[in-house]
Amino acid sequence: MSDNTRPSRPVTVDEASARPARRRRQRFSLERGWFPPLGNKGKAALVFALFTGLLTHGYHLFRYPLYLTDEGIYMQRAWSLVRETRLSPYTYDYDHAPVGWITLAGWVFPLPKQFETFGNAINTGRFLMLLVHVACVYLLFEITRRLSGSVLAASIAAFFFNVSPIAVYFQRQVLLDNLMMFWLLLSLFVLLRREVTIRSVFGGGLALGIALITKENALFFVPSFLYLLYRRIKGSPSHRFTRTLWPFAAAAPIGGYVTYALLKNELLPSGFDFDLNNPPADHVSLLYTLWWQLNRNQGSLLSHNGLLHTSWLVRDSFLLIVGLGAMVISLWWGLRDRQRNLGFLIAGTLAFGYAFYLLRGSVVLDFYVTPLIPMFAINIGMVADRMLKASYSSRFMRRAHSVTRVALPSLVAAVLLLSPASGYLVHTNTEGHVQIADQYQSKLNLTGMQHAQIAWVRKHVPPNSRVIMDDDLWGELHDVRPFYPYAHSHWNAASDPDLRDKLFKKRWQNVDYIIMSNKMRKSILSNNADGRENWILQALRNSTRVWSVTQGNIKLEIYRVQ
Repeated sequence: MSDNTRPSRPVTVDEASARPARRRRQRFSLERGWFPPLGNKGKAALVFALFTGLLTHGYHLFRYPLYLTDEGIYMQRAWSLVRETRLSPYTYDYDHAPVGWITLAGWVFPLPKQFETFGNAINTGRFLMLLVHVACVYLLFEITRRLSGSVLAASIAAFFFNVSPIAVYFQRQVLLDNLMMFWLLLSLFVLLRREVTIRSVFGGGLALGIALITKENALFFVPSFLYLLYRRIKGSPSHRFTRTLWPFAAAAPIGGYVTYALLKNELLPSGFDFDLNNPPADHVSLLYTLWWQLNRNQGSLLSHNGLLHTSWLVRDSFLLIVGLGAMVISLWWGLRDRQRNLGFLIAGTLAFGYAFYLLRGSVVLDFYVTPLIPMFAINIGMVADRMLKASYSSRFMRRAHSVTRVALPSLVAAVLLLSPASGYLVHTNTEGHVQIADQYQSKLNLTGMQHAQIAWVRKHVPPNSRVIMDDDLWGELHDVRPFYPYAHSHWNAASDPDLRDKLFKKRWQNVDYIIMSNKMRKSILSNNADGRENWILQALRNSTRVWSVTQGNIKLEIYRVQ
């Protein structure tokens, strides 16, 4: 042994404790429930996301957008539950499962002025939508963080969910889709808990079942939920019991709905006849209505006149195009490595399943895109975060990595907010001037036009008049004195036997007034393929316009039938 070599000695406990502790990288495993802690920065990001959602969806809530037909329908049915303890003031034909308006009725019932607490029925429903959105922001943030292990991914997803113009437009409205998404996100959140317990499995399945009987299109998310459950309980000692309990819990609400139809003898059509050309005449049928809905056909959503080009891309082309690209990337990464990229696989399949539903060729309404918005937001957040993490491989980017991960998304957000082309905060009006976007424009009061329409009716139309109208103003005329008991929507007047054959008798001479909503004429024509609304069109031809108001491309009218 040389003189310079000294024998090593053991390191004492004191010396070991004096050494600086090496930072350990937080372990992340979606399958095992190893999620990084939220931390102070994460809590601050979450609070900011909640405040942003409250601001973007709460401001101008009662003025924009225009009250729409479906909002009136759901509040009308909630009114029927509260006032009449019935699922509908008309014949309930199982067009939708009832939990959505049962929820609305449960919200309205304890309020001090019930339907008029926030001014009118739809406003009262919209305030609930605001609360639902804030709850969904929390769920979306945590779901994205647990799927990706990243607060940044969750922050990006929450930004698009809160600020996207198409999100603000549809999520302010009283729609079953918004309530359905709350239950879906809650179910997914419960499945992403650190530990998969019997309680969480039952709660997650029950929440999914409630989503399914809030709106049936939740069915297209179920495969992703099943795969996530399989991966979370794989290898668990109780996996056999768990994989049975979850579908049982999900099926329980559905079973209650089916049992209701069975007890009313409305499950099957008479004679087990599913002929779509001859609807059952003696009673409605749950299974017949489902069969009819499955066989509806509208044509391609991608056509030049389809909703994709005429409505959705007009409202937010950035979210839809970038979200589609992020979905494809998530699917690619997830399918290539299902073990390490389980979060990307779940996010990608959730978006893909619902995109398939929209593109399958059946009837699609404008607001059907609503559940796709949070799924695209999750994919955008996760893919953006992964790409920013990839920049760490560069030595130059490594030094500026922490700054870049925040600065680059912030720059994109600023461009979207300040660019008139995006419509996120400002847009270019018809005169070529840049101004605040419609959803935040304080001078724009679209619903004020409908308030003026109602005011004219109350001043000039006798309460015993027989009125054809749209559903958007139904609550105003049936829940606020003086009541208008003979004011009914054109759809119900043409399809409900009590109204069609007894009140109006399919004669235009039995109509006194027609209150026209913005797109009611188009709706009458599209619903008149079999001639059922010919007598209403004839009443319109034999009438005189007595009131009208126009703002932009919105026109409301009132006609007195001669």
